[in-house]
Amino acid sequence: MLNYTLKRLFYGLLVILGVVTLVFFLFNILPGDPARMMLGQRADAESIEMINRDLGRDKPLGTQFVAYLNDLSPLSFHNSKDRESYFFLDPEKYAPFARIVTIGSTSLVVKAPYLRRSYQSKRKVTEIISSAFPQTALLAVVAMAFALVVGILLGVLSAVYKDTWVDRLAIFLSTLGMSLPSFFAAILIAWIFAYLLADWTHLSMFGNLYSIDDYGEGQFLDLKNLILPALTLGIRPLATLTQLTKNSMLDALSQDYVRTATAKGMSRQRVLFRHALRNALNPIVTSASGWLAGLLAGAVFVEYVFDWKGMGVVVVDALDKYDFPVVMGVILFICVLLVVINILTDILYGVLDPRVRIR
Repeated sequence: MLNYTLKRLFYGLLVILGVVTLVFFLFNILPGDPARMMLGQRADAESIEMINRDLGRDKPLGTQFVAYLNDLSPLSFHNSKDRESYFFLDPEKYAPFARIVTIGSTSLVVKAPYLRRSYQSKRKVTEIISSAFPQTALLAVVAMAFALVVGILLGVLSAVYKDTWVDRLAIFLSTLGMSLPSFFAAILIAWIFAYLLADWTHLSMFGNLYSIDDYGEGQFLDLKNLILPALTLGIRPLATLTQLTKNSMLDALSQDYVRTATAKGMSRQRVLFRHALRNALNPIVTSASGWLAGLLAGAVFVEYVFDWKGMGVVVVDALDKYDFPVVMGVILFICVLLVVINILTDILYGVLDPRVRIR
């Protein structure tokens, strides 16, 4: 099990390194001058040169890449004297760091990854992500919970009542869910439930987790604003989980242990849920974890349509303003998140099914 886990960690680190390299070079060859974006179109050449020097953009691209890796790495080099060195760590930019070993003026230190600062707001990218990510995480978890509960229930019913109207209805709903693009589903659901049926649903097209009270004196938790974006985001995984649960259940119900349990007089509900469904959960767990990671990364359109103040809105606003450090930071954060979730899923899958550890 240890070798299996270490191998997954190694592959995950390779993926992260590849994404870091691709993101850095992609965004550094795009047109646009960050210094001019920060200072405005009337900035003079001296001010632009000073900003580019402060950002390290006056150095060769390879040197900038090494500095970027040094910023991102938890284990970094620190030069305490030479401010021109790309190993110089400005205490204003970094959280407190701990020195491991010092040789001359250069130290090996442990620190939090530094994702640079926003060109527009001058805030740390980590602060922007930390304020927006909880909203996206909540939306993704609620959407996934909805998809899991309804998808497994529809899948079990479809398998138990195979070739009946229940099965055909479940297939129709899952096919419809998989064929709807997220941005179209978001607009359609907002129009139906928050416009046409607003008098009955009392739901709003736009809203966040917290709303301002009628007197403008404070905020209150407004969970109803979570309903429509979570429903929209959960449609596609719900459709996939319904089909997957049905196929897994049909395979489990055809096994000898199910027939043996039934022949011994065990109740149908116990056979279905204690034996068949339990043994059909492996592919469902794998798919659900993959979908959860996908929802965290792919909620951009849904958040933007419903004006949900999460990572999606942050990315769209940053792209609109050419605020590349924010976009790069969000991409890298999501990449690390996806890798961690996939590694945990592989480990969980290896625990549930020891045969996969042999691969």
